[in-house]
Amino acid sequence: MTSPVELAGLRPRVDKALAAFLAEQRTRLTGIDPALAEVSDALEDFVLGGGKRLRPAFAYWGYRGAFGADSDAVVAALSALELVQASALIHDDLMDRSDTRRGEPSVHRRFEHRHREASWRGAPSAFGDSAAVLLGDLALVWSDELLHVSGLGPAELARARPVFDEMRTELTVGQYLDVLTQATADTSLERAGKVARFKSAKYTVERPLLLGAAIAGAPAELAASYTAFGLPLGEAFQLRDDILGVFGDPAQTGKPAGDDLREGKRTYLIAAAFGALSPADRAELDAGLGRADLDVERLRSLVRDCGALTATERRIDELMSAALAALEAAPIDEDARTVLHALADAATRRSV
Repeated sequence: MTSPVELAGLRPRVDKALAAFLAEQRTRLTGIDPALAEVSDALEDFVLGGGKRLRPAFAYWGYRGAFGADSDAVVAALSALELVQASALIHDDLMDRSDTRRGEPSVHRRFEHRHREASWRGAPSAFGDSAAVLLGDLALVWSDELLHVSGLGPAELARARPVFDEMRTELTVGQYLDVLTQATADTSLERAGKVARFKSAKYTVERPLLLGAAIAGAPAELAASYTAFGLPLGEAFQLRDDILGVFGDPAQTGKPAGDDLREGKRTYLIAAAFGALSPADRAELDAGLGRADLDVERLRSLVRDCGALTATERRIDELMSAALAALEAAPIDEDARTVLHALADAATRRSV
Protein backbone atom coordinates (compact mmCIF):
# COMPACT_ATOMS: atom_id res chain seq x y z
CA MET A 1 0.00 0.00 0.00
CA THR A 2 1.30 3.47 -0.88
CA SER A 3 2.39 5.52 2.11
CA PRO A 4 0.29 8.69 2.53
CA VAL A 5 3.51 10.72 2.41
CA GLU A 6 4.22 9.26 -1.04
CA LEU A 7 0.89 10.39 -2.51
CA ALA A 8 1.38 13.15 -5.08
CA GLY A 9 5.05 12.06 -5.10
CA LEU A 10 5.53 14.30 -2.10
CA ARG A 11 8.57 12.75 -0.42
CA PRO A 12 10.89 12.95 -3.46
CA ARG A 13 9.66 16.47 -4.18
CA VAL A 14 10.49 17.57 -0.63
CA ASP A 15 13.87 15.84 -0.83
CA LYS A 16 14.60 17.55 -4.15
CA ALA A 17 13.72 21.00 -2.76
CA LEU A 18 15.87 20.45 0.31
CA ALA A 19 18.82 19.10 -1.70
CA ALA A 20 18.76 22.07 -4.07
CA PHE A 21 18.59 24.56 -1.22
CA LEU A 22 21.37 22.86 0.77
CA ALA A 23 23.59 22.74 -2.33
CA GLU A 24 23.27 26.51 -2.63
CA GLN A 25 24.13 26.90 1.04
CA ARG A 26 27.22 24.70 0.58
CA THR A 27 28.49 27.07 -2.11
CA ARG A 28 27.87 30.00 0.21
CA LEU A 29 29.64 28.40 3.19
CA THR A 30 32.69 27.06 1.35
CA GLY A 31 33.07 30.47 -0.25
CA ILE A 32 33.53 31.85 3.26
CA ASP A 33 36.02 29.17 4.32
CA PRO A 34 36.75 25.62 3.07
CA ALA A 35 36.54 24.39 6.69
CA LEU A 36 32.80 25.00 6.56
CA ALA A 37 32.40 22.06 4.19
CA GLU A 38 32.16 19.94 7.34
CA VAL A 39 29.18 22.01 8.46
CA SER A 40 27.49 21.46 5.10
CA ASP A 41 28.29 17.75 5.21
CA ALA A 42 26.75 17.39 8.66
CA LEU A 43 23.55 19.27 7.85
CA GLU A 44 23.11 17.55 4.49
CA ASP A 45 23.58 14.16 6.13
CA PHE A 46 21.15 15.05 8.91
CA VAL A 47 18.42 16.60 6.77
CA LEU A 48 18.67 14.38 3.70
CA GLY A 49 19.73 11.15 5.37
CA GLY A 50 16.46 10.31 7.07
CA GLY A 51 13.13 11.55 8.35
CA LYS A 52 9.57 10.73 7.39
CA ARG A 53 8.68 14.17 5.94
CA LEU A 54 5.59 14.03 8.11
CA ARG A 55 5.33 17.77 8.78
CA PRO A 56 5.51 18.81 5.11
CA ALA A 57 2.93 16.09 4.38
CA PHE A 58 0.43 17.50 6.89
CA ALA A 59 1.11 21.02 5.59
CA TYR A 60 0.74 20.01 1.95
CA TRP A 61 -2.50 18.13 2.48
CA GLY A 62 -3.75 20.94 4.69
CA TYR A 63 -3.10 23.22 1.74
CA ARG A 64 -4.79 20.87 -0.72
CA GLY A 65 -7.67 20.40 1.73
CA ALA A 66 -8.19 24.15 1.53
CA PHE A 67 -8.53 23.73 -2.25
CA GLY A 68 -5.04 25.06 -2.98
CA ALA A 69 -3.55 24.19 -6.39
CA ASP A 70 -0.39 22.10 -6.46
CA SER A 71 2.89 23.85 -7.27
CA ASP A 72 6.61 23.33 -6.76
CA ALA A 73 6.78 26.67 -4.92
CA VAL A 74 4.32 25.42 -2.30
CA VAL A 75 6.26 22.17 -1.84
CA ALA A 76 9.52 24.12 -1.45
CA ALA A 77 7.94 26.45 1.11
CA LEU A 78 6.56 23.58 3.16
CA SER A 79 9.93 21.80 2.99
CA ALA A 80 11.19 24.53 5.33
CA LEU A 81 9.44 22.58 8.09
CA GLU A 82 12.14 19.91 7.76
CA LEU A 83 14.79 22.49 8.67
CA VAL A 84 12.77 23.48 11.74
CA GLN A 85 12.63 19.80 12.62
CA ALA A 86 16.38 19.41 12.09
CA SER A 87 17.06 22.33 14.42
CA ALA A 88 14.79 20.89 17.10
CA LEU A 89 16.34 17.42 16.92
CA ILE A 90 19.94 18.64 16.95
CA HIS A 91 19.28 20.77 20.02
CA ASP A 92 17.14 18.09 21.67
CA ASP A 93 19.89 15.48 21.29
CA LEU A 94 22.38 17.89 22.82
CA MET A 95 20.15 18.73 25.79
CA ASP A 96 19.38 15.06 26.37
CA ARG A 97 23.02 14.01 25.86
CA SER A 98 21.83 11.47 23.28
CA ASP A 99 24.56 9.52 21.52
CA THR A 100 22.58 8.58 18.44
CA ARG A 101 19.86 9.78 16.10
CA ARG A 102 18.36 7.48 13.44
CA GLY A 103 21.06 4.95 14.21
CA GLU A 104 23.91 7.42 13.52
CA PRO A 105 25.98 9.59 15.90
CA SER A 106 24.10 12.68 17.02
CA VAL A 107 25.52 15.98 15.75
CA HIS A 108 27.32 16.88 18.97
CA ARG A 109 28.91 13.42 19.07
CA ARG A 110 29.89 13.69 15.40
CA PHE A 111 31.85 16.88 16.02
CA GLU A 112 33.24 15.58 19.28
CA HIS A 113 34.64 12.62 17.34
CA ARG A 114 36.03 14.99 14.69
CA HIS A 115 37.87 16.98 17.36
CA ARG A 116 39.27 13.84 18.95
CA GLU A 117 40.41 12.32 15.64
CA ALA A 118 42.19 15.54 14.66
CA SER A 119 43.84 15.92 18.11
CA TRP A 120 42.73 19.54 18.32
CA ARG A 121 43.18 21.57 21.48
CA GLY A 122 40.61 21.81 24.24
CA ALA A 123 37.88 19.39 25.29
CA PRO A 124 36.33 17.34 22.46
CA SER A 125 32.95 17.34 24.21
CA ALA A 126 32.90 21.14 24.51
CA PHE A 127 33.69 21.48 20.81
CA GLY A 128 30.94 19.02 19.91
CA ASP A 129 28.42 20.84 22.10
CA SER A 130 29.29 24.21 20.60
CA ALA A 131 29.04 22.86 17.06
CA ALA A 132 25.60 21.37 17.76
CA VAL A 133 24.27 24.66 19.17
CA LEU A 134 25.48 26.54 16.12
CA LEU A 135 24.33 23.98 13.54
CA GLY A 136 20.91 23.81 15.16
CA ASP A 137 20.71 27.58 15.04
CA LEU A 138 21.83 27.59 11.41
CA ALA A 139 19.11 25.09 10.45
CA LEU A 140 16.51 27.35 12.08
CA VAL A 141 17.85 30.42 10.23
CA TRP A 142 17.78 28.48 6.97
CA SER A 143 14.18 27.40 7.55
CA ASP A 144 13.19 31.05 7.36
CA GLU A 145 15.30 31.59 4.26
CA LEU A 146 13.87 28.58 2.43
CA LEU A 147 10.33 29.77 3.09
CA HIS A 148 11.15 33.14 1.58
CA VAL A 149 13.02 31.94 -1.51
CA SER A 150 10.52 29.17 -2.24
CA GLY A 151 8.73 31.10 -4.97
CA LEU A 152 5.55 31.90 -3.05
CA GLY A 153 4.01 35.25 -3.87
CA PRO A 154 4.04 38.22 -1.45
CA ALA A 155 0.42 37.69 -0.38
CA GLU A 156 1.01 33.99 0.32
CA LEU A 157 4.15 34.75 2.33
CA ALA A 158 2.36 37.42 4.31
CA ARG A 159 -0.34 34.91 5.29
CA ALA A 160 2.22 32.20 6.11
CA ARG A 161 4.51 34.36 8.22
CA PRO A 162 2.46 34.60 11.45
CA VAL A 163 1.81 30.84 11.53
CA PHE A 164 5.47 30.01 10.88
CA ASP A 165 6.66 32.44 13.56
CA GLU A 166 4.14 31.23 16.15
CA MET A 167 5.12 27.62 15.50
CA ARG A 168 8.81 28.26 16.09
CA THR A 169 8.11 30.20 19.28
CA GLU A 170 5.87 27.42 20.62
CA LEU A 171 8.47 24.79 19.82
CA THR A 172 11.26 26.69 21.56
CA VAL A 173 9.33 27.41 24.75
CA GLY A 174 8.03 23.84 24.72
CA GLN A 175 11.63 22.65 24.73
CA TYR A 176 12.33 24.91 27.71
CA LEU A 177 9.31 23.56 29.59
CA ASP A 178 10.63 20.05 28.94
CA VAL A 179 14.01 20.96 30.43
CA LEU A 180 12.30 22.71 33.36
CA THR A 181 10.07 19.70 34.01
CA GLN A 182 13.06 17.40 34.27
CA ALA A 183 14.90 19.83 36.56
CA THR A 184 11.94 20.27 38.92
CA ALA A 185 10.91 16.58 38.70
CA ASP A 186 7.31 17.65 38.03
CA THR A 187 5.29 14.46 37.60
CA SER A 188 1.83 15.93 37.06
CA LEU A 189 -0.23 14.88 34.07
CA GLU A 190 -1.10 18.54 33.50
CA ARG A 191 2.55 19.52 33.02
CA ALA A 192 3.32 16.41 30.96
CA GLY A 193 0.40 17.19 28.67
CA LYS A 194 1.47 20.82 28.23
CA VAL A 195 5.03 19.79 27.33
CA ALA A 196 3.67 17.26 24.83
CA ARG A 197 1.47 19.91 23.22
CA PHE A 198 4.05 22.64 22.87
CA LYS A 199 7.24 20.66 22.37
CA SER A 200 5.84 18.33 19.74
CA ALA A 201 2.09 18.19 19.10
CA LYS A 202 1.54 21.68 17.76
CA TYR A 203 4.53 21.85 15.42
CA THR A 204 4.10 18.28 14.21
CA VAL A 205 0.48 18.46 13.06
CA GLU A 206 -1.57 21.54 13.96
CA ARG A 207 0.80 24.29 12.83
CA PRO A 208 1.78 22.54 9.57
CA LEU A 209 -1.93 22.18 8.75
CA LEU A 210 -2.51 25.84 9.57
CA LEU A 211 0.53 26.84 7.52
CA GLY A 212 -0.88 25.06 4.48
CA ALA A 213 -4.28 26.60 5.11
CA ALA A 214 -2.79 30.09 5.41
CA ILE A 215 -0.89 29.77 2.13
CA ALA A 216 -4.12 28.68 0.44
CA GLY A 217 -6.01 31.64 1.93
CA ALA A 218 -8.43 29.38 3.82
CA PRO A 219 -11.28 30.89 5.86
CA ALA A 220 -11.26 30.93 9.67
CA GLU A 221 -13.81 28.09 9.80
CA LEU A 222 -11.44 25.70 8.05
CA ALA A 223 -8.50 26.79 10.20
CA ALA A 224 -10.57 26.04 13.32
CA SER A 225 -11.36 22.59 11.95
CA TYR A 226 -7.67 21.94 11.39
CA THR A 227 -6.92 22.90 15.00
CA ALA A 228 -9.68 20.59 16.24
CA PHE A 229 -8.14 17.78 14.19
CA GLY A 230 -4.45 18.57 14.51
CA LEU A 231 -4.03 19.29 18.19
CA PRO A 232 -5.38 15.99 19.59
CA LEU A 233 -3.66 14.10 16.78
CA GLY A 234 -0.36 15.79 17.58
CA GLU A 235 -0.74 14.86 21.24
CA ALA A 236 -1.48 11.25 20.27
CA PHE A 237 1.66 11.31 18.09
CA GLN A 238 3.74 12.49 21.06
CA LEU A 239 2.26 9.91 23.42
CA ARG A 240 3.18 7.20 20.91
CA ASP A 241 6.68 8.66 20.90
CA ASP A 242 6.72 8.49 24.71
CA ILE A 243 5.82 4.80 24.58
CA LEU A 244 8.51 4.10 21.99
CA GLY A 245 11.03 5.98 24.12
CA VAL A 246 10.53 3.41 26.88
CA PHE A 247 9.39 0.25 25.13
CA GLY A 248 10.51 0.78 21.52
CA ASP A 249 12.80 -1.45 19.51
CA PRO A 250 16.17 0.28 18.84
CA ALA A 251 15.99 -0.99 15.25
CA GLN A 252 12.82 1.08 14.85
CA THR A 253 13.68 4.12 16.97
CA GLY A 254 17.39 4.48 16.13
CA LYS A 255 18.10 4.98 19.82
CA PRO A 256 19.16 2.62 22.65
CA ALA A 257 16.45 0.65 24.47
CA GLY A 258 14.74 2.68 27.20
CA ASP A 259 16.48 5.90 26.17
CA ASP A 260 13.78 8.14 27.71
CA LEU A 261 14.30 6.39 31.05
CA ARG A 262 18.03 6.97 30.85
CA GLU A 263 17.44 10.63 30.02
CA GLY A 264 15.00 11.00 32.93
CA LYS A 265 12.11 12.17 30.72
CA ARG A 266 8.98 13.15 32.69
CA THR A 267 6.52 12.21 29.95
CA TYR A 268 2.78 11.56 30.11
CA LEU A 269 3.58 7.83 30.37
CA ILE A 270 5.87 8.40 33.35
CA ALA A 271 3.44 10.84 34.97
CA ALA A 272 0.70 8.19 34.67
CA ALA A 273 3.02 5.68 36.34
CA PHE A 274 3.77 8.04 39.23
CA GLY A 275 0.05 8.45 39.77
CA ALA A 276 -0.60 4.70 39.86
CA LEU A 277 2.42 3.24 41.69
CA SER A 278 2.66 2.47 45.38
CA PRO A 279 4.89 4.84 47.41
CA ALA A 280 7.74 2.30 47.44
CA ASP A 281 7.56 1.62 43.70
CA ARG A 282 7.19 5.32 42.97
CA ALA A 283 10.36 6.01 44.93
CA GLU A 284 12.16 3.26 42.99
CA LEU A 285 11.08 4.71 39.65
CA ASP A 286 12.06 8.21 40.74
CA ALA A 287 15.48 7.03 41.88
CA GLY A 288 16.09 5.14 38.63
CA LEU A 289 15.11 7.85 36.15
CA GLY A 290 18.06 9.63 34.62
CA ARG A 291 20.69 7.16 35.81
CA ALA A 292 23.22 5.85 33.32
CA ASP A 293 23.34 2.51 35.16
CA LEU A 294 19.57 2.05 35.48
CA ASP A 295 17.91 -1.34 35.15
CA VAL A 296 15.83 -0.75 32.01
CA GLU A 297 13.80 -3.94 32.33
CA ARG A 298 12.94 -3.27 35.97
CA LEU A 299 11.72 0.25 35.27
CA ARG A 300 9.80 -0.95 32.24
CA SER A 301 8.04 -3.52 34.39
CA LEU A 302 7.10 -0.87 36.97
CA VAL A 303 5.56 1.31 34.25
CA ARG A 304 3.79 -1.57 32.54
CA ASP A 305 2.52 -3.46 35.60
CA CYS A 306 0.95 -0.42 37.27
CA GLY A 307 -1.28 0.14 34.23
CA ALA A 308 0.42 3.30 32.98
CA LEU A 309 1.14 1.79 29.56
CA THR A 310 -2.48 0.71 29.16
CA ALA A 311 -3.71 4.13 30.33
CA THR A 312 -1.47 5.90 27.81
CA GLU A 313 -2.67 3.65 24.99
CA ARG A 314 -6.23 4.42 26.04
CA ARG A 315 -5.46 8.14 25.97
CA ILE A 316 -4.06 7.79 22.45
CA ASP A 317 -7.32 6.14 21.37
CA GLU A 318 -9.36 8.94 22.94
CA LEU A 319 -7.29 11.63 21.22
CA MET A 320 -7.49 9.81 17.90
CA SER A 321 -11.28 9.55 18.16
CA ALA A 322 -11.56 13.28 18.80
CA ALA A 323 -9.18 14.09 15.94
CA LEU A 324 -10.95 11.89 13.41
CA ALA A 325 -14.36 13.22 14.38
CA ALA A 326 -13.11 16.75 13.73
CA LEU A 327 -11.61 15.67 10.41
CA GLU A 328 -14.88 14.09 9.33
CA ALA A 329 -16.72 17.35 10.01
CA ALA A 330 -14.13 19.62 8.39
CA PRO A 331 -15.19 21.53 5.23
CA ILE A 332 -12.28 20.30 3.10
CA ASP A 333 -11.51 18.63 -0.22
CA GLU A 334 -12.49 14.95 -0.10
CA ASP A 335 -9.22 13.61 -1.53
CA ALA A 336 -7.31 15.54 1.12
CA ARG A 337 -9.64 14.21 3.85
CA THR A 338 -8.81 10.65 2.78
CA VAL A 339 -5.07 11.28 2.84
CA LEU A 340 -5.18 13.13 6.17
CA HIS A 341 -7.07 10.19 7.69
CA ALA A 342 -4.34 7.84 6.44
CA LEU A 343 -1.61 10.17 7.74
CA ALA A 344 -3.27 10.28 11.16
CA ASP A 345 -3.41 6.51 11.35
CA ALA A 346 0.18 6.10 10.17
CA ALA A 347 1.57 8.81 12.46
CA THR A 348 0.18 7.28 15.63
CA ARG A 349 1.34 3.80 14.63
CA ARG A 350 4.70 4.98 13.26
CA SER A 351 4.19 3.34 9.87
CA VAL A 352 4.78 6.48 7.78
